[in-house]
Amino acid sequence: MRRAVAPLLAITVALVLADSAVVTLALPDILQHLNTDVDQVAWVLIAFNIVLGVAAVPAALLFGRTQPRIFTAVGIAVFALASAWCALAGSIDVLIAARCIQALGGALALVGCLELLVAAQGDRRGLAVWVSAGVIGTATGPVMGGLLTEAISWQAIFVVQVPFAALAVPAALAVRADPEPAADRHRPAVRPNLTLALLSAALTAALFLLVLLVVEGWRHSPATAAVTVSVVAVAALAARPLARVLRSLPGAEVAAGCLLIAGGLAGLGLLPSANLAWTIAPQALVGLGLGLTVDHLTAQAMEMRLPRAKHAGWTIAARHVGVVLGLAVLTPVFTADLRDAQEPAQEAITSLVLDAPLKAADKIALAQSLGDALVGQEGRVPDLHQAFVEANFAPEDRTAAARLERDLDLQLERAATQAFQASFLIGAGFALAALLTVVVPRRRRAP
Repeated sequence: MRRAVAPLLAITVALVLADSAVVTLALPDILQHLNTDVDQVAWVLIAFNIVLGVAAVPAALLFGRTQPRIFTAVGIAVFALASAWCALAGSIDVLIAARCIQALGGALALVGCLELLVAAQGDRRGLAVWVSAGVIGTATGPVMGGLLTEAISWQAIFVVQVPFAALAVPAALAVRADPEPAADRHRPAVRPNLTLALLSAALTAALFLLVLLVVEGWRHSPATAAVTVSVVAVAALAARPLARVLRSLPGAEVAAGCLLIAGGLAGLGLLPSANLAWTIAPQALVGLGLGLTVDHLTAQAMEMRLPRAKHAGWTIAARHVGVVLGLAVLTPVFTADLRDAQEPAQEAITSLVLDAPLKAADKIALAQSLGDALVGQEGRVPDLHQAFVEANFAPEDRTAAARLERDLDLQLERAATQAFQASFLIGAGFALAALLTVVVPRRRRAP
């Protein structure tokens, strides 16, 4: 068990931080399975991040008054049980409630795992493992969620977490760590945490909006979307050689990362078409920026600051308050833009149907079915395929009908791409705001 302790604790850290975005690719399936809408399903993400962000600092304060291994084991156990509850949720309200409990357990687990990793592996090594596990979880969460959703179901995302977390409970209990002295020795690192919060808001656009655009807007499968957004994770891991080069220049690593994230999000906001290939270069920029910033800022916010648990709590809070800020700002923007895009899209659909080489009676029947589909899927990018299935065209008209369906899909893809533009550009603005916190000179203290 001793050899497995550190890996199991690191996996737990990765799972908790992956959960801030792991359901992103499952949201369309959750939306349909639980019969809800985009505004409600976004709370599956928002609720988790709010609770994790709010609970992190109180959890860190409580940590100093308890036995670290008991504290950590309880947090991991709560996280595991809540994950099972998420998988069993039969309504959106139950799922959101379970996600809140999951985040509460996650806050306890994150704070506790840091101290246990330090006890097991030493200060520097333990902190490095904790930080790296968090970055890996954040970057790979949407990818793993998409693959599990496609291969099994959205519930599988939560089911697979349970055995890993269950194994981590005895691993936590096996670590002997003395309670850390509760006295505050250092103030929170305001600047790195503020930068981290703004970058987390920016990254929400890449890890949340891009997934919705690919799956809901462009009608690709979760597996295809998972492979597509894996570019971010791969680029984040590939950023280490660049980080070593920039680390010799004070502030250059984080400044370059902020610029890369801003440039990548701006590129996603200016896509010329709905071809997935156009997303690769912008995603690579975002991934490189993620790899240059998040782990470095986390380590900077915590380095040599005691009590360790409290500063870990501030860093966790900063990251997840940033995610909530991003979701709170971007979700209403892109949903409003989707609604605004519906009327011109409907007009274009009407024009295409009228111009199609089909019988008048077929056009009328198809127009009615399409109208019902648009009304029934209001607030979302509609799927018009069922309307064509129900139209039951004559054999000689099926080629023209298939061509019309392709033209309508292209029109909807264009409308969806345009509807997400403003949100991606706002995300780029968050990254530029983070850059300002890096480049603005520090005020010198009076002698």
